[in-house]
Amino acid sequence: MGESMPNWLKKRSELTPDREALIFEGHTYSFKEVFEKAKDITGKLNALGFATDSTAAVLFSNQADSAIILYALQMAGVRTVILNNRLTAEELSWQLNDSSADLLIYEEGFRTKAASINIHFHSISIEELQKVESADPVILEEFDMQDVTTIMYTSGTTGNPKGVMQTYGNHWWSATASALNLGLHEQDKWLCTVPIFHISGYSILMRSQIYGMPVVLHNTFNERKVIEDIRSERITVMSVVSTMLRRILNELGGEKLPDSFRCMLLGGGPAPLPMLENCLEKQIPVFQTYGMTETSSQFATLSPEYSIERLGSAGKALFPNQIKIVDEDGNEVPSRAEGEIIVKGPNVTIGYLNREDETADKIRDHWLHTGDIGYLDNDGFLYVLDRRSDLIISGGENIYPAEIEGVLLSHQGVADAGVIGAEDEQWGQVPVAFIVKKVGVEDLEEELLELCLQKLAKYKLPKKILIVDSLPRNAAKKLLRRKLREWLELGRP
Repeated sequence: MGESMPNWLKKRSELTPDREALIFEGHTYSFKEVFEKAKDITGKLNALGFATDSTAAVLFSNQADSAIILYALQMAGVRTVILNNRLTAEELSWQLNDSSADLLIYEEGFRTKAASINIHFHSISIEELQKVESADPVILEEFDMQDVTTIMYTSGTTGNPKGVMQTYGNHWWSATASALNLGLHEQDKWLCTVPIFHISGYSILMRSQIYGMPVVLHNTFNERKVIEDIRSERITVMSVVSTMLRRILNELGGEKLPDSFRCMLLGGGPAPLPMLENCLEKQIPVFQTYGMTETSSQFATLSPEYSIERLGSAGKALFPNQIKIVDEDGNEVPSRAEGEIIVKGPNVTIGYLNREDETADKIRDHWLHTGDIGYLDNDGFLYVLDRRSDLIISGGENIYPAEIEGVLLSHQGVADAGVIGAEDEQWGQVPVAFIVKKVGVEDLEEELLELCLQKLAKYKLPKKILIVDSLPRNAAKKLLRRKLREWLELGRP
């Protein structure tokens, strides 16, 4: 056993048992209550035969029960595969099979989707789990910081999604880095409306037990409810993406947030200047961040005092973290020279599940090669120019064109396919597909949309399907997406 720490939730329940831990739909749970409920769930899991070294997958939305079960799984030492509930049954089946999960725990609202998953293993709804007679719960007294506690799948630029392994140490250092950046205030209370199946939401639950900080959890994002709770619950911090922040600002109109609110933590790409200026007028501090599933949340952050002066920057690496820009040979480049962003820190993943070759390719000498392109200015501020080459960020969700292209190319009438992201006022970006039909094939659009509906989550569906004679490719037959972007801007085809 390597470096270890006391069980976080157990320790927190001993230190501050009566402090607010979780607030959901008008019900407040103390840390002692959360711990006792999570401990009871652990006993039910034990009764079903699941304990340390098991792997469980969860299909949840933002609910109090979801958070408590996630804590229980962590305390029990059960590796937890956190599934995106927006994915199709086919997409989920692949991830469950790849992760060799022993158990699926699902929310009742996802019963139909869970029943459609095409692999045979033990599954149970939250309601059914709560009715199981509990055994004596066996919880970890200590967490080995090197042990994997969560696995989150992230789409790759090619091929199938990859399971990012996150250790107890990754989550600890992510929470620590955030605290060293934002500071910890006694009255801090974090509003979580981002999905807890994303690292952005899950990391808030980790901060809560480590800091002893209450979390107000919303099932969905509603800007009016957000503003009401910021006021009534005296929220101090909230995690957002640009789409959410824009809606909050529009709903506020001429109003302002209370002085007790101290920052918006903004992920999913840089904010546009008009939005930042609006936040400045309303005295809303915005901390823009750069991070990914592989870094267990934020890795670099731009403080509000630099948001206008360093417009477009993702800020500087947080205290335990390092960032370098390298060329194709892995050599560090000078300031302002463009290259690949590589990162190093204790919150960086130990690798991809069942992907030893890809892990070895992406993590070299403890540096994670992100695939993102950017540069550092003379003062060390990071500017991200191209998010993992072809990444589309739509409403905070990451979409890789290769995944959509693979579905389109599986249709017998499609000779070639290319997908890019198009600017969208509501979502930031949306996918647009360019299709080359096979000779003799007539109308395809409706069939392709139907195919995508079967194979892909709704947020990945192409918002336009454009038919072209051929796709622009270089001598090596690599698709030139920049040309597709030019075509779209010029109104071609």
